Amino acid sequence: MKIEETVTYPGATPEAVFALISDPSFRDEVCTTMGATRHDVDVTSQGGAATITIARTLPADLPDMLKKMVGDTVSVDQVEHWDAPDASGDRTGRVAVDIKGQPASMKGATTLAARGDDTVLTVVGDVTVKIPFIGKKVEPEVAKAIVQALRLECREANKKL
Repeated sequence: MKIEETVTYPGATPEAVFALISDPSFRDEVCTTMGATRHDVDVTSQGGAATITIARTLPADLPDMLKKMVGDTVSVDQVEHWDAPDASGDRTGRVAVDIKGQPASMKGATTLAARGDDTVLTVVGDVTVKIPFIGKKVEPEVAKAIVQALRLECREANKKL
């Protein structure tokens, strides 16, 4: 299932947004706000590029049918590989989200770019759930959770920018 989601950071530069979203303390705060019962954030950077790795365990906010399959919690690994900024300060990257122990994932591309006085972050990806017969019915739930997490992070970032 394809997803495309764009969030806006009003009045912020790509540099300021990236500085915040690559700050381990900020990502820790977001995990706590999400209700993570456990989380680990790692940020490594080299030559302007960065890799952000987040592992978190969250309450399973899923329909009962799915909750029976995954249990009361889900463990999610998220890896973002961000390229160094281009001459205008915009960035591109790749993102992967995997539900540990489940055949569910999202792989995609992400951009962080100035649009007038604002910065927008766009994620375009493919959500896949490899469960015979019901995978396509589960994919919208996984996509919804990914989009909700992105929107929550944006909302928390906008409080700080």
